[in-house]
Amino acid sequence: MRTGKILLIGAICVLSHVACETRHEGALPVTPVPEAYAWGRGVFELDKNAVWRVEASGEDKEILTAYLEKRGVSVGDSGEKVELVTKDVVEGIDSEEGYVLTISRRRARVEALSGAGLFYGTQTLLQLWTACPEGIPAVTIRDEPRFAYRGIMLDVSRHFRDKDFVEKQIDALAAYKINRLHLHLTDAAGWRVEIDRYPRLTEFAAWRPQATWKEWWNGKREYCGRTDSRASGGFYTKEEMRELVDYARRHYVTIVPEIEMPSHSEEVLAAYPELSCTGEPYRHGDFCIGKEETFEFIENVLTEVMEIFPSEYIHVGGDEASKASWKTCPDCQARMKAEGLKDVDELQSYLIHRVERFLNDHGRKLMGWDEILDGGVAPNAVVMAWRGVPKGVEAVREGNPVVMNPGQYCYIDSYQDAPYSQPEAIGGYLPLEKIYGFEPVPDTLSPEEAELIIGTEANLFAEYIPTAEHMEYMLYPRAIALAEVAWSLPGNKSWESFHRRALRIVDELRKRGYNTFDLKNEIGNREEAKAPVAHLGVGKTVKYNAPAWEAYPAAGERTLTDGLRGGWNYNDGRWQAFAAGEWMDVVIDLGEERPLHSIGADFMQIYGPGVFLPERVVISVSADGEKYTPLVKIEHKVRRDDQVTFKRYEWTGSASARYVRMEADAAKEFGGVLFTDEIVIK
Repeated sequence: MRTGKILLIGAICVLSHVACETRHEGALPVTPVPEAYAWGRGVFELDKNAVWRVEASGEDKEILTAYLEKRGVSVGDSGEKVELVTKDVVEGIDSEEGYVLTISRRRARVEALSGAGLFYGTQTLLQLWTACPEGIPAVTIRDEPRFAYRGIMLDVSRHFRDKDFVEKQIDALAAYKINRLHLHLTDAAGWRVEIDRYPRLTEFAAWRPQATWKEWWNGKREYCGRTDSRASGGFYTKEEMRELVDYARRHYVTIVPEIEMPSHSEEVLAAYPELSCTGEPYRHGDFCIGKEETFEFIENVLTEVMEIFPSEYIHVGGDEASKASWKTCPDCQARMKAEGLKDVDELQSYLIHRVERFLNDHGRKLMGWDEILDGGVAPNAVVMAWRGVPKGVEAVREGNPVVMNPGQYCYIDSYQDAPYSQPEAIGGYLPLEKIYGFEPVPDTLSPEEAELIIGTEANLFAEYIPTAEHMEYMLYPRAIALAEVAWSLPGNKSWESFHRRALRIVDELRKRGYNTFDLKNEIGNREEAKAPVAHLGVGKTVKYNAPAWEAYPAAGERTLTDGLRGGWNYNDGRWQAFAAGEWMDVVIDLGEERPLHSIGADFMQIYGPGVFLPERVVISVSADGEKYTPLVKIEHKVRRDDQVTFKRYEWTGSASARYVRMEADAAKEFGGVLFTDEIVIK
């Protein structure tokens, strides 16, 4: 990981240069923004008929030549106007993915240590040519990535996406210097890769009677045979997968496969129920760790996966295991006793450690979600920190490499604009500006610890994304923001510059047939959240008669009286949480008795993650903090509703009090999490 170098910008000297730069608001029209550049004199006019010369090793030369010719560029050995050259030493470049691009009046030349560097330098040149077709200003660019791992995850389990779709996304992502495509290939909703040893994974576990995950999830969650007239789903044959891996390689992208274990495995255990704790189909989601047959299955599957995927990393999931059946399973209990394991967390860790040794023995590295930290992290594993930056810090301090992808900043299955204006999503709110503002390396790490942050990734889970068009809509332009976070130095980034470039990128992607978010007409955050609110309770002490939920601490005990109203999502640090099935009971001390005319707060409902409105809210006041007088009792019939909903529970009238109390009861039928924002007292 790089930390910082100086950005060099020279004088602007040529009229046509000024015209190009004026059109692009004074910034180099390249995304991700390069590390350093200096303007020269003159303009390079790149003729569409110009011959480009590629001077690289045999494979890289063939890859780059094919890539350029596919885009209508002529490539030959006599090209003088554009040269792509690999060298043993390139001044100022340390990374194999770095490059120097020099553009003068007469020619453009890319120098790099490898084909990957030439490829990325070519992307920069192509972007400049697109932005300045009448003439590219003379410039020298020195550029290399901040992080080695720059990833996007596509969930093809919940809704299968075919090979052509994935290749189309590789085209776009590689152009913005993304170099890892993490494919979520297996999950309860469907197994998506052919395994010769276990044919029922693709003959049965890859198909369901419902077309959408939502219908399947709300139904019986069953699977069906491939030939069933109701069958919906799909999988990649080994040949298709090898073709996809090769396509990615030719764009300098590595596909990282994910094979879930020990949880999210309902589809496997329906097809092969003997691998569960009771041997019964449709009863478990976790493998039985006590059975040797489980490890035989896992190792056989991973052996075939490694034959397809050359990736250094093999992702094994490791997240969200219920572990419930392990507590009573004789086989699991026997395993725990034999191995000296004190609890089921350590039992999961036993599986992760054992699978890691198997992968290491085959020259690969295990990658998993941060739950693999529970019970003792595998010593050589790469941890994906999805439950928050602190989980990444924890892994780093255990000595493990980390890819930062906390849900708050990197889960692009969230709404990207006002929920009422968007297709249904799982919930949340992650606009372009927020993902662009993500900093993967917390300042609490030492320089040595920071080196263990190897990259970042944006994750696109697809429960609520049933079509290819919808998946592209959720990807772009947010994936491009992640690309700049992963490649560019923090000091070189500018939200205003990126936003202007993103508007142009959206237009370009649409011309190329991608379905993107309408960034130009973005609505933005809730009006209530755009400015602080002044009221009698700001800064006052809050007593919690019922504890807030530690999983979403927000601003702690200041959350309800910090003057900040909540936005579209509960993880913006402004919504106070009370755990599922619990209640809210808080008292605000105004310091002295005051005349009161209104007391109220907003609650939210997002059905997907189990967030519900309260069924009853009571607002009371007291002069002495002992005896309370109810001002209003608000009853609400909570219903299952797929729309993101906000409701204000409020009293208005005339009263006098020092203490204000708000109680809220979770709906008994749903038992969901309660989220409330500022309690506004006037």
